[in-house]
Amino acid sequence: MAGNKLKTILATDCGSTTTKAILIELTDQGYRLKTRGEAPTTVEAPFEDVTKGVLNAIMEVEELSGLKILDGDQIIHPMRDDSTGVDVYVSTSSAGGGLQMMVAGVVKAMTGESAERAALGAGSIVMDVLASNDGRLPHQKIERIRQLRPDMILLSGGIDGGTVSHVVELAEILAAANPKPRLGQNYKLPVIYAGNTKAQESIAETLGEITDLDLIENIRPVLEVENLGPARDKIHDLFMEHVMAQAPGYKKLMSWTDAPIMPTPGAVGSLIEMVARQENISVVGVDIGGATTDIFSVFQGQFNRTVSANLGMSYSVCNVLAEATLDNVLRWVPIDIDEGTLTNRIGNKMIRPTTVPQSLEELIIEQAIAREALRLSFIQHKAFAVSLKGVQQERTISDAFDQSGSGETLVDMMDLDLLVGSGGVLSHAPRREQAMRMMIDAFVPEGITQLAVDSIFMMPQLGVMANIENDEMAEDARKAAVEVFEKDCLIRLGTCIAPVGKPKPGSVILTAEFELPGEGKKVVELKQGEIIVMPAPYEPIKAKLTPSKSMSIGKDKGESHVTDIYGGTVGLIFDGRGRPFELSNEKSKRIENLNKWSKATNEYPDTELLGGA
Repeated sequence: MAGNKLKTILATDCGSTTTKAILIELTDQGYRLKTRGEAPTTVEAPFEDVTKGVLNAIMEVEELSGLKILDGDQIIHPMRDDSTGVDVYVSTSSAGGGLQMMVAGVVKAMTGESAERAALGAGSIVMDVLASNDGRLPHQKIERIRQLRPDMILLSGGIDGGTVSHVVELAEILAAANPKPRLGQNYKLPVIYAGNTKAQESIAETLGEITDLDLIENIRPVLEVENLGPARDKIHDLFMEHVMAQAPGYKKLMSWTDAPIMPTPGAVGSLIEMVARQENISVVGVDIGGATTDIFSVFQGQFNRTVSANLGMSYSVCNVLAEATLDNVLRWVPIDIDEGTLTNRIGNKMIRPTTVPQSLEELIIEQAIAREALRLSFIQHKAFAVSLKGVQQERTISDAFDQSGSGETLVDMMDLDLLVGSGGVLSHAPRREQAMRMMIDAFVPEGITQLAVDSIFMMPQLGVMANIENDEMAEDARKAAVEVFEKDCLIRLGTCIAPVGKPKPGSVILTAEFELPGEGKKVVELKQGEIIVMPAPYEPIKAKLTPSKSMSIGKDKGESHVTDIYGGTVGLIFDGRGRPFELSNEKSKRIENLNKWSKATNEYPDTELLGGA
């Protein structure tokens, strides 16, 4: 196939409930999404064969595209001379609970956290972090390992050439637990050792017989360096060999694909990492699901992912309420509603988690809960996405008294270029203005930030395409992933322009001057406490932004900023609510403000119904 362009690519994502297939074709405008299909995932009884759902989703793609892809229950690839079939077929999966891991490190805040970063980056859910200094007694650790039954364990600890006793002690605890894997009765639990190379021999003696042990490079060879790549690659390999091989029908699916199957979150992370690198920008991506919320970020070239396993919009909705508190959910509801009614509504959602809102009031409550789920997940992410701990840095006197010992968070909202949202509550919000508002309220972007949503959640499939390593296909597959991400996957909502500082009530905090295509020169004067939306297309618009003396927009306070800003389906959003942003504690004032902002952004066009409620 050398020298030939990939003309058609078929990609599937086997989710826990739905299997989604997309067909990408090479057109005159480059690679574009041709069509998509979906079907229920069939990993559980009565089918117990994941390929049935995959074939059903592909049949829908066949019908919609008119292209013959299947020959019985086989995918035709590469494409035949009679133009049937596809050039490449790839897949991701989070069916059957995805990839569940435990990680262990000598010091929780150093090697333990590096191991957690490696596991999360590979797309796993981290069930627990064991460490020599985690405060648990050996028998408690042993009991915990037996109780959790992870798919695999990543063991790390010590810098190369350092002491070996602590990491060997951890290995002995693992050996005493004699852990059994979650799936498959007849094979040993995969354990990856990525710690002090000097301890490899002792680790092999302790764990070699009772586990399926892999010895790889240290994830923290010296304090100043994190080497996560080899561990992430090995986790992907073992995910294919062990976890996927045990799940019903996966052996067959693996024999069909042209590249290894990736865990869904790992594929999304790869795509976000690649986009940030190619465009040299800082990115935050969020996927808010029914049970979990995943957040991905790239700042200063460093990729991080966190899973808030108890914050979601259906199965975990009561956890959101418990963690956020009722008051914090209620503060986003622009109608006068009592706590009892809200609790009952959330209780109904818990009983029937897959239902969608049937009324405007239900939609408003659901979107209030989403703001809190996103806000809390982002707080967890910021605490995790830190510079390396244990590394000596220049410290001020005040730092010396700070006992937290944690590194500095890498998440700098003033430095954020692009915020991408996905998951049902954002991608399928009835109006794009609602998705934009939820993201701005939850993430509170500062300065100038572009916002977008994933149109139909195809980031996993694009991520696995970007990871194809076959030399003949890799370049075209990566190009296709980037082009489809830009043209068909992302819906550009627009740009949020939010001055930072404590403004005086009612004062003008920003003056923006720019020219809109076909409309001539515009001047926007933004006052404290208001939001202004200007419809504008997604194209570069040269703008001069001048904050007031007490505010900044990316440079020093009061300093003008000349730059390109981009519109989108919503347009340019000027947010004058100040940063840090705080809602009024007075109920009537808060409801009045929420309604004012709703009206300004056209969030709920029938908002008149709410005003007097």
